[in-house]
Amino acid sequence: MEGDTYPLELTGKQRRALRAMGHHLEPVVLVGQAGVTDAVVAAVEQALHDHELIKVKVNEGPDDRKDAAVKLSTATESALAQVLGRTVLLYRPRKENPKIKV
Repeated sequence: MEGDTYPLELTGKQRRALRAMGHHLEPVVLVGQAGVTDAVVAAVEQALHDHELIKVKVNEGPDDRKDAAVKLSTATESALAQVLGRTVLLYRPRKENPKIKV
């Protein structure tokens, strides 16, 4: 996964800093049996707008967990900071007044 490209590129140091910040976060969006749907993408969009750094839980569905993570990252134009088990860490700074700077 490290060599794959995402809409927002992160260096190893930035990725590590985001993982540290996201360690204590709880998942705010759940990808269910239907996989990455428009409703899930909309929920992730809203959560990224509100929080900038979010965890998403990927349950059993039509997509592999890594495929689902890449789909979400691409659809929301966010950076995929980490895939750990079934949990995905996504980051997208706000255009105005970002809280998290890496």
